[in-house]
Amino acid sequence: MRMTSVLVAALLAALGHGASAQDKSNETLKIGFIAPTTGQFSQIGNHLIAGAKYYMQEHGAVVAGKNLELLIKDDGGQPDTAKRIAQEYIVNDKVAVLAGFTFTPVALAVAPLSAQAKIPQVVMGAGTSIITERSPYIARTFFTIAQVAVPMAQWAAKNNIKRIVTMVSDYAPGHDGEKVFSDEYKKSGGEVVANLRVPIQNPDFAPYLQRAREANPEAIFVFIPGNQAGTFARQYAERGMGASGIKLIGTGDITDDDLLNGMGEPALGIITSHQYSAAHDSATNKAFVAGFRKAMGMRPNYVSVAAYDGMHLIYEALKKTGGKADGDTLIAAMKGMSFESPRGPITIDPQTRDIVQNVYIRRVEKRDGELYNVEFDVFPAVKDPIKATAK
Repeated sequence: MRMTSVLVAALLAALGHGASAQDKSNETLKIGFIAPTTGQFSQIGNHLIAGAKYYMQEHGAVVAGKNLELLIKDDGGQPDTAKRIAQEYIVNDKVAVLAGFTFTPVALAVAPLSAQAKIPQVVMGAGTSIITERSPYIARTFFTIAQVAVPMAQWAAKNNIKRIVTMVSDYAPGHDGEKVFSDEYKKSGGEVVANLRVPIQNPDFAPYLQRAREANPEAIFVFIPGNQAGTFARQYAERGMGASGIKLIGTGDITDDDLLNGMGEPALGIITSHQYSAAHDSATNKAFVAGFRKAMGMRPNYVSVAAYDGMHLIYEALKKTGGKADGDTLIAAMKGMSFESPRGPITIDPQTRDIVQNVYIRRVEKRDGELYNVEFDVFPAVKDPIKATAK
């Protein structure tokens, strides 16, 4: 028992001094990147890694006189694995920043370590609203489910869609999406005729689509991970639901730019709300898409742009601090930072450390032989509605 107490104390001491140990190096600052390269979330993880690598390729690895080193480890999408990796990064590698995180449970598992070690945790791929509340050292460059679901509800009500079924994955982000969409849609005068939750692991959407059809809605609002969207769209089309006049709307996860062409014709006409499309019409985005395609051999998506922007946030914070990399100084530099992203203007809210960004309404269309999310409406400078309401 005594030996266990000694080991725990040693670990806590290492955690508490991880950031200060990093500051002693005038040579290299390490970024501990955590993302799945195996398992069902590997597609998302590979885009996170690609976004980070592309940024460093484009901007170099020297910032404010410091050499940056990107360490990458595979968590398989498992919270316990991510926690172990984060401990190794903090204690053994003396990282200055933790980054990545594709899945809400993974980000939450690491948050207490970020708080204890006083090391910034830049969340680039997890969307539950509570994440930034779990450590004062977390900043997010992704989005929150509420941030994109509320505009979708407002758009649906404004466009005379009267009856909707919600269908979400049965985990925290899905629950967020179901609640905020339903509450906003009802407030705007719409009727939610059923709330359906689908298992996150190996789902079969067929029985849920049947239940949705039996509820006789005008539209189905969907939130599921992007890697499941192809199966969903195919099963939706096989049941003739689009042909029957039931619209398919949702957050942009279901029309992931990386997977969209593989979804084929069933994806045409799907309307989504999201913060990024590879078809976003700006000079910054056109240059980003062309450079990313050339360097990485694939079309960027909403995950890779979040990683790209996350690295930009880290770089600019280091420039602002003159290379000073203790956690308090870095996170302070990140608060309130604004810049032009390939998705449009973004800001890190100084109070919540969450991202403020445009949310676009898009429709899947075919252009030059490829499928794209074509933006046709915008909600500017959207904050996370849950945190905004809490204030």
